[in-house]
Amino acid sequence: MRIRHEVEIGAPAARVWTILTEFDSHPDWNPFIRSISGEARAGSRLEVRIQPPGGRGMTFRPTVRAVQPGRELRWLGRLLVPGLFDGEHALRIEPLDEGRVRFVQEESFAGLLVPLLGGALRRTEEGFVQMNEALKRRVERGA
Repeated sequence: MRIRHEVEIGAPAARVWTILTEFDSHPDWNPFIRSISGEARAGSRLEVRIQPPGGRGMTFRPTVRAVQPGRELRWLGRLLVPGLFDGEHALRIEPLDEGRVRFVQEESFAGLLVPLLGGALRRTEEGFVQMNEALKRRVERGA
């Protein structure tokens, strides 16, 4: 199962990347990913706290799978053991033209528990929408 949301942002990719990777500022603007700590470096572990709309907050420790500055940050989170509930989360910036990008947030889920978590995944998708719109406002306000 995969969920995805995208938004166009009127700012250069470097500006979007800066806002995304200033982890300490996420509580100031991000209604979905309430906090991130750790280093945006492949192989490192992050601590991420999410708050889906209408759902319970959750803290997890994913492993960073890929970092391409100005383009992509991707991590893999797991519930307890591999194959139970795995989520690979991607934050991608796709340049469109001078000073404009498409920001894509998506997550692919796999594992035995996925079929049982439909409601939670719908709330997560709404969280993507809220975060993407908040990112757009934050970036364009300062661009």
